[in-house]
Amino acid sequence: MVPYEFQDTPLVIAGREFKSRLILGTGKYRDNATMVAALRASGTEMVTVAVRRVDLDRTKEEGILYHLDPKEFFLLPNTAGCYTAEEAVRYARLARAAGFTEWIKLEVIGDSTTLLPDTQATLEAAKILVAEGFKVMAYTNEDLVMALRLEDAGCVAVMPLASPIGSGLGLVNPYYVREIKRRLSVPVIVDAGVGTASDACITMEQGVDAILMNTAVAEARDPVAMGRAMKLAVEAGRLAYLAGRMPKREIAVPSSPTTGMLDR
Repeated sequence: MVPYEFQDTPLVIAGREFKSRLILGTGKYRDNATMVAALRASGTEMVTVAVRRVDLDRTKEEGILYHLDPKEFFLLPNTAGCYTAEEAVRYARLARAAGFTEWIKLEVIGDSTTLLPDTQATLEAAKILVAEGFKVMAYTNEDLVMALRLEDAGCVAVMPLASPIGSGLGLVNPYYVREIKRRLSVPVIVDAGVGTASDACITMEQGVDAILMNTAVAEARDPVAMGRAMKLAVEAGRLAYLAGRMPKREIAVPSSPTTGMLDR
């Protein structure tokens, strides 16, 4: 017998194909060697780099960019740490001037305690950046109306949070995430809040296109092992979604047929 092998369609963002549906960040690792090993174990093809927090000089061995080969990883600059639309636009422009592509993960924080996004400022910045030719992947909350507005503004992907950045709480509002995915045409990538592999699997079971995470891998006791676990969890959740789960019932249903049973 030929073993069954499932072939998924690729993740397509702005016309570019990716085999992996897991995107990883590059912050918080204990050292650069661990970071690279964890990225490779995860199978990720796209990694994010915080423009405000890294040395953009790729020649310095102590810097993150020195260890990230653009031939191995697609580098996605992000505007993490920005609190206004003006700041986010400025750092997006800086990233492009520093040699990154026109892709940008747009992030504008509205509250320093919860790190929840300022959605209005995000929308404002998105409109400016799209007009300047950027391919904007916008981090937002699980608000359907704002997700639709970001898509209308020209974002190539919308990235609702699972729960607050770095919280590890997992997917708090699966209904809203499912509704965003159902209503949008651009890819929906859940960003922030995933804490462990089961969180990643449950999130992918909602039908979203991909997950972006950082802390869950970087702060694991063994980041390399967790990177591998996240790879498998994302693949399992995606396959389970495509397979279609059984319906939930409030009564028991026998696993075997009740007709044609042998008499005792």
